[in-house]
Amino acid sequence: MDKQKQLILEGNLPRVMWHLAWPAVIAMVLYGLNNFLDGLFVGHLISTTALAAVGIAYPLAQFAQGFGTLIGTGIGSAISIWIGRQDTDKLEKALGTVNYLTLLFSIVLTLPCYFFAEELVYMMGGRGEILTLGVAYFQATILGSFFWIHGLALNMMVRAEGRMKTAAWMIAVGLLVDLALKPVFIDVLGWGVAGAAWATNIAMMIYTLLGVWYYAGGKASFRTKFWSIRPDKAIIKETFSLGMPGFIMMVMIVIQNIVVFNALAAYGTATDITFFTAVNRFYILLNTPLWGLMRALQPVTGMNYGAKNYKRSIKAYRLFSLVGLAILLPFWLFVMLYPAGVLGVMIPHTTFLAQQLFDFRIYMSVLLVLPFVFMSMVWFPAIEQAKPATVISLLRQVVFYIPIMLLIPPILGVRSIYWASAAIDWVIFALILYAVARSTAKLRKKDMLHQQIKL
Repeated sequence: MDKQKQLILEGNLPRVMWHLAWPAVIAMVLYGLNNFLDGLFVGHLISTTALAAVGIAYPLAQFAQGFGTLIGTGIGSAISIWIGRQDTDKLEKALGTVNYLTLLFSIVLTLPCYFFAEELVYMMGGRGEILTLGVAYFQATILGSFFWIHGLALNMMVRAEGRMKTAAWMIAVGLLVDLALKPVFIDVLGWGVAGAAWATNIAMMIYTLLGVWYYAGGKASFRTKFWSIRPDKAIIKETFSLGMPGFIMMVMIVIQNIVVFNALAAYGTATDITFFTAVNRFYILLNTPLWGLMRALQPVTGMNYGAKNYKRSIKAYRLFSLVGLAILLPFWLFVMLYPAGVLGVMIPHTTFLAQQLFDFRIYMSVLLVLPFVFMSMVWFPAIEQAKPATVISLLRQVVFYIPIMLLIPPILGVRSIYWASAAIDWVIFALILYAVARSTAKLRKKDMLHQQIKL
């Protein structure tokens, strides 16, 4: 048995978590820091208007991440289960399907988004200079779609093998390139917001090439045909089924941002857009350790589920969620106690109003429940119960978020965006706890049946 697989299936669970989580958490924190610094460079080297433009256009660029997440989360969850079951046939065919889906989605996404960039940024609420700068940023970003999708999918496959350190240094190399190129492209070469986008595209190209080096070079823990572009219908079906919750979440985040930025544009000012962009960037930055834990949880849950270690899969969810809470708590306390200092990093030379600081605190209040929510989004697919995650993702956006954000800001103003968002996430947390309890009960029944068969 492969040492990594043996550790995941039989090792002390806290030790397994530490072994897998710390490189994944560091990599995701670097990723989040890079996203944060993107806004910092734009805000400081160009203008606060440019920051608002990037804030409006960036959610559109997440369409590429959404497709990468669909493929990567779906095939990654499947690979972990297949490794646990020792299904070598599907493992060998996996990359042919991944390569095919990447090419297909890249073409479908890039062409319409590039040629209709102005309409899309306008739909997001971009007007005047914000619209012009937003279009420049979005068009440059979308040209790198292939590398965003393929790089993300390949890296998620590496993580699904449990090789978090390998996946982490691949991400780190890309991020360092991005960080080095951004000030050069933005300021020295004078490319402005498009320069910020091209720096990220080049970083994603390197990120993808490292994934190619790993799989084409035969470094994977299973046999694979890297250069194949042959889709397997059964694998596509399984990939879509297990990856759909993550994809829906990404798409719904885009729709959520469309609604929010349109509300800010209609009922607020350019200052309100800039402030929300800064608040949201800090929110995303503080989420990044959870992304790392999610990636580490996925192979632990999937492999143990595939090997019929059902109780261990349940214990993994609880352990990773509680550790996520412990990691977030000190950072949450800091931003809640010193909001003006935190926001001043992103928006320099600004005196914040008391109501703005209150809104910031309300928006950040939900951070402490997010570990349980985020872990569930990978835990459900990893135990072949993707439906609860899909339903809750749709419920959050379609039933709660979009109707509330369309109805409340016109009546109560843009400040309602902050407390309404927080209230919705508290409700979602309660629903997640209920869904996890039901799935846990099902797993316990399966475990009892499995033990009876063994006897």
